[in-house]
Amino acid sequence: MIHTPPSPLRGILLKCLSVLVFTIMASIVKATAEGGLGVPPGQQVFFRSLFAIPVILVWLAFRHELGVGLKTFRPMGHFYRGVIGTAAMGLGFWALALLPFPEVTAIGYAAPLLTVIFAAMFLGEDVRLFRLSMVVLGLVGVVIVLSPRLSFGAEMGYKESLGAMVTLSGAACTALAQIFVRKLVQEERTSAIVFWFSVTSTLLGLLTVPFGWVMPDAETAALLVTIGLLGGLGQILLTSAYRYADASLVAPFEYASMLLALLIGWFIFDEAPTLVMLIGAALVITAGILIIWRERQLGLERNRQRKAMTPQG
Repeated sequence: MIHTPPSPLRGILLKCLSVLVFTIMASIVKATAEGGLGVPPGQQVFFRSLFAIPVILVWLAFRHELGVGLKTFRPMGHFYRGVIGTAAMGLGFWALALLPFPEVTAIGYAAPLLTVIFAAMFLGEDVRLFRLSMVVLGLVGVVIVLSPRLSFGAEMGYKESLGAMVTLSGAACTALAQIFVRKLVQEERTSAIVFWFSVTSTLLGLLTVPFGWVMPDAETAALLVTIGLLGGLGQILLTSAYRYADASLVAPFEYASMLLALLIGWFIFDEAPTLVMLIGAALVITAGILIIWRERQLGLERNRQRKAMTPQG
């Protein structure tokens, strides 16, 4: 195992780069879904997963971890994580075809909030009043973002209402996938979790062929391959960020994706953000950052207590 010395600034930079790469990847997903061909989400999942695999393998070989990085002691754990993670990816890709880019991004921020709830339900984690209050605040923000999309009246089309439910379902699946990951990391290497998820989602994506794949032209095929390459690169950047800095330090930079989504939505897809969406997104982001801040404070306090209890020689 290669020892990586801490470097907070490098960790933050890698996290920001991963956010940029994943946001660009999502914009290409949206572009291929909305184009004349209308590539279905299952086909997008297949390309996203398949062409991420060689990028991950090259990275592991460069780190001299290819031999040990793919070993697994919990194959069924990877399978269950792969199924729910693939569902999250597919729903997220479908959502991008149904709703404006910034809205999908904002609603997606519900995932870490729901993870707190699921961790209490399935892992028995202690959720105190502060975190619970922030989860409620964040979910209020999500409801605000969703509210214009949840009326099935004449002024609101079926596509937008469906998009709201698909996006929220994707966030819930993402949160459940994180619960599986929390269990896996107790026994498995991060490299194995990343690799076997890509393999599982590739196979599951392939199973969607009977549901209507399209034959892409050369340009669309190149974009689909790029989705996979960017997905693999983004995963490497994200993993590397957490090697150099604590999660509590780099995690808040995930919310930079909101600014990128607003810019891409405005300039690429001609999607102007609404005031309601901005207010809701602000609440969700505030809640997420405060939860991360609180966890960092608790972590520092636990470290101080451990040091105080350690006998001094």
